[in-house]
Amino acid sequence: MSTQNPEVRTVRPIASGAGLDISSLMLLATLLAAAFILNMTLGNALAIVGIKPQFIIAAYCLAIVATRPSHPQAVVLGLLSAVVCQVTTSIPGLNFVTESMGALAMSLLAGSALSKGRAMPLIAAFVATLVSGLLFATLGNVVMGASMATTLVKLPIVVGTAAFNAIVVQLLAPVVTRASHRR
Repeated sequence: MSTQNPEVRTVRPIASGAGLDISSLMLLATLLAAAFILNMTLGNALAIVGIKPQFIIAAYCLAIVATRPSHPQAVVLGLLSAVVCQVTTSIPGLNFVTESMGALAMSLLAGSALSKGRAMPLIAAFVATLVSGLLFATLGNVVMGASMATTLVKLPIVVGTAAFNAIVVQLLAPVVTRASHRR
């Protein structure tokens, strides 16, 4: 038997701010697992009073804030999030469009001049949720054959959801960023 040392292999993360690595994907997976549970429990409970938080959107927003992926990589995070949405969505497949566009909006704002401000997670998550929610409401009406006026009826729910998600992301962004050992 040989006594030679086997080659030691290490996994090094990509430099902070350089995009996705395995730890970034693990962060997203952890956030999505928590978001799915929160959607099924707290989300359904709050739906009774007219608020329907979308913790899945908050999860990819937090992952984007913490990892600062490139715009195409952010779209991938949105697409991965859409896979989780397929378990509970009312219109299968639509989330692949809505979540990829929401993640892209989040990434664009997180990489803009706004990124230096403390309120960036709040503003960017609000906009990302609006993009996703308005796309879902509008395209969902098209798919279901409903009139476009129905989208206006859904507008208060979309705006309320965006506000709720924005607050969640703003509160959790510093914690998630520190926990992921990134700036």
